[in-house]
Amino acid sequence: MIDFRAASDALADLIEQLDDDDLARATPCESYTVSDLLMHIDEGATGFTAAACGEISSPAVTAVNDDASRGKLADHVRDLAKAWAEPRAWDGDSDLAGLELPNETWGKIAMTEVIVHGWDLAVATHRGFVPPESVVLACHDHVQGFLTEAPLPELWGEPVPVDATLSLLDRTVAIAGRDPRSWRLAPPA
Repeated sequence: MIDFRAASDALADLIEQLDDDDLARATPCESYTVSDLLMHIDEGATGFTAAACGEISSPAVTAVNDDASRGKLADHVRDLAKAWAEPRAWDGDSDLAGLELPNETWGKIAMTEVIVHGWDLAVATHRGFVPPESVVLACHDHVQGFLTEAPLPELWGEPVPVDATLSLLDRTVAIAGRDPRSWRLAPPA
């Protein structure tokens, strides 16, 4: 079990800082604006929360164009990590979108979504994102092995070779197909 609540809180806090002017910005996710990325984050958060709880996915937000909808999305991101903080969530197997995997794998994928898309959102909006180093390390270990043999490789970009002097977070997102030399995180406040 990996407790990624602090990382999800960091992402949720970032989502709550956004304003309408951020929504049309480009992101490191090819063809996704910030608005598109937020919708994707919410779809993942509600789906992965349902998998952790053994339930049907709750409705995702239908728009992210106001503070209330972004607040609801931030709540979904926090709920995601709370659901995976339960040890039983990591047991058994689940079928998401027709792909059955062990829940331990789904939990790590959910954590990866938080870390990688938190970074995507932060660099696109020039805001900070500082997840705990221990969670970034767990994500790095997961993507380093999993993405080379991912069951749906088309969901990830080609790994970007980077220098070992970059931060662990930058090296992690590079494995997931982001180029941290082109997109930079804002310095921590």
